[in-house]
Amino acid sequence: MRQRLLREGASELSYEIRGIVRKAHQIRALGHTIFWENIGDPVQKHYQMPDWIKEIVVSLVQENSTFGYCDSKGVLETRQFLAELNNQRKGAQITAEDVLFFNGLGDAISKLYQYLVPTSRVIGPSPSYSTHSSAEASHANHHPITYNLDPNNNWYPDLDDLELKIKYNPNIVGILLINPDNPTGVVYPREILEEIVEIACTYDLFLVADEIYLNITYNGAKAHALAEVIGDVPGISMKGISKELPWPGARCGWMEFYNRHHSSDFDQYCSTLENAKMIEVCSTKLPQLAIPRVMSDARYANYREGFNTAIGQRSRIISELLSDIPTITFNPTYGAFYNTIIFRDGVLKPGQQLAIEDSRAKDLLEGWLAQEPDMALDKRFVYYLLAAKGVCVVPISSFCSDLQGFRVTLLENDEEILRETFTRIREAVIEFTVSI
Repeated sequence: MRQRLLREGASELSYEIRGIVRKAHQIRALGHTIFWENIGDPVQKHYQMPDWIKEIVVSLVQENSTFGYCDSKGVLETRQFLAELNNQRKGAQITAEDVLFFNGLGDAISKLYQYLVPTSRVIGPSPSYSTHSSAEASHANHHPITYNLDPNNNWYPDLDDLELKIKYNPNIVGILLINPDNPTGVVYPREILEEIVEIACTYDLFLVADEIYLNITYNGAKAHALAEVIGDVPGISMKGISKELPWPGARCGWMEFYNRHHSSDFDQYCSTLENAKMIEVCSTKLPQLAIPRVMSDARYANYREGFNTAIGQRSRIISELLSDIPTITFNPTYGAFYNTIIFRDGVLKPGQQLAIEDSRAKDLLEGWLAQEPDMALDKRFVYYLLAAKGVCVVPISSFCSDLQGFRVTLLENDEEILRETFTRIREAVIEFTVSI
């Protein structure tokens, strides 16, 4: 071409969560059953919204106004409802003008980083949800800057690591936290959130909290919202309905702006995000209209409690099957619906393998390995797991991490299939690590 087409940051865009699906489809085409543990889509795992929520959606479809545009920021009545939900927490107070809708959090995440100065960096957790880390690195034309989550301390953030990186990198303007966390399932204690807020205050940073799993906690845990602890620090909370209702296909998420007028730069940044949505006219209207009707329904709290209780039970089954394997570090989960299992240092080695009975699957695997001769060792395990056991998981090295392991979901609601899936994973971990 006459000029170079791609910017440097384009190489940072990757999404192994869906990328591995292409490999799984190749195995399935050979006649094998695939146990899908790669993506957090409850509907894929046969979840169904209860009839009363579907009836609300159907009633909205019958209203002619549903099919028109809404305000660029989102449906006013819904933004008022969400502002009031936030204000009931007695923390940072907002109005409907501080709520901005997007077509899912993927859209919101993209916009979040797109309008920052390329040299301005947002430090995020590692392991990190790849949509965040890829978008931040792409905007900066450089690898993401991260702070460590510690698998040997319940996956809590290493706050010394966080502060040191901020102290010696003046380009960092914001801190990202994901709470409850994807991919680890950790729920941050209030004290840790308060310490992160204090760091942001000390270095004059803004905070971003991805809180899409805020209401998905179990086994005695409770998530504290950023609004409860943020004080006067500028910040953004990112929320949505894809996981909570669940309605991932609605592509409906929103930002809540906190303390935007405490900083003229931050206020201008928020205004830019609003203007970007105005250029697009608006976000999808139907799911916005449904939010207050669903969440204010008397049946909603019991529905959410039952959903969370079921996830908690599955987390205990997974713990039962995996927690005693000596070659891995296993942490029980308390929020979201993922778990990240880490191989202990030195456990993974080149040349380890699993027996693959189907020669066609073995040929496929050898082709995958040949295409990427310097493949990360945990990704190599994941490919063997898929070819030998039919289980599709995601390597943790694809979550912007130097650790070696894999992420699973807690969504399989058929206990027999759940136990079979994680028994296969257990067998694979044991066989693979003793194969040489």
